[in-house]
Amino acid sequence: MSKALRVVVPPHPLIGHWLTLLRDRDTPSALYATGMAELGRWLTYEALRDWIPYQRVAVQTPLAPTEGTVVDASVPLLAVPLLSGGLGLWEGARAVLPHAALAPMALQQSPAGDVHCTFSALPAEIPARAGVLVFAPQVATGSTLLHVLGQRFGDLTLYTGCIDADLDAEQRILPGVGDVEARLCGLQGSAFVG
Repeated sequence: MSKALRVVVPPHPLIGHWLTLLRDRDTPSALYATGMAELGRWLTYEALRDWIPYQRVAVQTPLAPTEGTVVDASVPLLAVPLLSGGLGLWEGARAVLPHAALAPMALQQSPAGDVHCTFSALPAEIPARAGVLVFAPQVATGSTLLHVLGQRFGDLTLYTGCIDADLDAEQRILPGVGDVEARLCGLQGSAFVG
């Protein structure tokens, strides 16, 4: 189990904008996918704001020498999208983290609440100074995140667009953003003919 869980809801207006678009049941699938990617981009910016390792470097501009800041690519970053909805968030985050390694995971939760892994590209060992970012479009009970990271890391910080008030009898988040996988794939809504 993790020793500490910190939850951060960044007050950025663009996070609120994209979250509202995702909540709207009339948002078409293509725009829903764009909204999920944008939410992933903005939450990644916020998550890395005070953590991402960087270094100062000297550069020569066309007119004069100066100093600048670059991301320290020697510190490994591991992106872990929880399939398949986490790929929507990762789509936006990957432009922010072009040097991150990708380790997708697929988890299933039984009606009894037990979580088991059906696919994992997670490495057996993660370097001590590596940054690990898990991309999960919704976290209801937290059992999936604990399954992925709770045993490996003592302190976890969750960056989210909001904290919703309730779960229904089927453990779905209320008001939530709906069935992420179905909405990303266009399998839900008035345009679906199935």
